[in-house]
Amino acid sequence: QVQLVESGGGLVQAGGSLRLSCAASGSIFSINAMGWYRQAPGKQRELVAMINSGGGTNYADSVKDRFTISRDSAKSTVYLQMNGLKPEDTAVYYCYYFGSVGRYWGQGTQVTVSS
Repeated sequence: QVQLVESGGGLVQAGGSLRLSCAASGSIFSINAMGWYRQAPGKQRELVAMINSGGGTNYADSVKDRFTISRDSAKSTVYLQMNGLKPEDTAVYYCYYFGSVGRYWGQGTQVTVSS
């Protein structure tokens, strides 16, 4: 089992910044990838950003040049720096873990961007 603890969500005005963190613990033997998805009301969950074991990254087109994903391998933690936030970024953000023991989701953290 893997536990994911997210933090850093909140309310911010448009143009502001937030930093999300997700710390993994438990049966962590080999991490293939960690990242973030988001789900807005009435919409499907979508990929925001992902970082793989080699450090390669992948971003949704809508967040490129505004969001940056990074990791601290020693702490099994992934971060999402979100700059230039827009009202359309409002959603519940979920941490995602893919490793040797399977795939796991965090409980979600709310990000609300006011106009």
